Amino acid sequence: MRINRILLATPLVVIALVAQVSILARLQLPGAVPDLMLLVVVGLALVYGHVGGALTGFGAGLLADLAPPSDHAIGSYALVLCVIGYAAGLTRPESGRHRSATIPLVVVVGAAVGSTLLYAAVGSLVGDSAARHVGIGGLLLSATIYDLLLAPFTVPLVMALARRTENDALTGDGSQSGSANSREPAYGWLSSGTGLKGSRGLLKAGRVGRTTKVPRIGSQRGGLLGRSARSKATRIKGVKRL
Repeated sequence: MRINRILLATPLVVIALVAQVSILARLQLPGAVPDLMLLVVVGLALVYGHVGGALTGFGAGLLADLAPPSDHAIGSYALVLCVIGYAAGLTRPESGRHRSATIPLVVVVGAAVGSTLLYAAVGSLVGDSAARHVGIGGLLLSATIYDLLLAPFTVPLVMALARRTENDALTGDGSQSGSANSREPAYGWLSSGTGLKGSRGLLKAGRVGRTTKVPRIGSQRGGLLGRSARSKATRIKGVKRL
């Protein structure tokens, strides 16, 4: 997971755990207890995908297993939330945004039912008979109702925060790439005509200019030699006349 995801998921999971243990668990509602941590994991998985959802669910479940009062086997809730986070992350579209709000609500219902069934199955494997006293039917119905009532207040907020951190990370990468692109013109002298090629052209032009100037110098020298020869000839002719 990215650092920005960890920095966001950690306080959200801790706040959800504190609220669930200190407030929701003391309401003494019939049936199951409203699972606020499940909703946080589902909201993050809908944005992060199946891998991020599985890692977030495992960390949140393990923290819930270790938090007092822990009346179940350590690791059971971590396994449940890991599977739920992975399954919820599979519903994330390629664009990263769901077109309607019905899909998250359906995912919440599936997560509530699936987590209750998985927790009861894991509890039966480790010898936890709490689900037998309440009844699996009552647990499924109460968990679904409570999670649906809490979902409109928690899942959209969690998804909005997750998308904001994802967009901040993308804009940071874009600014770095933009700075790299802005640096590229500084190295444009390697391919542009104003650089080495231009300097080579200037050198060639200078050489050509020098070669073209040589005949002029030679012609000037020839003209001087011709003038001196003519002057000598006139002098010689003058001597003969004398």
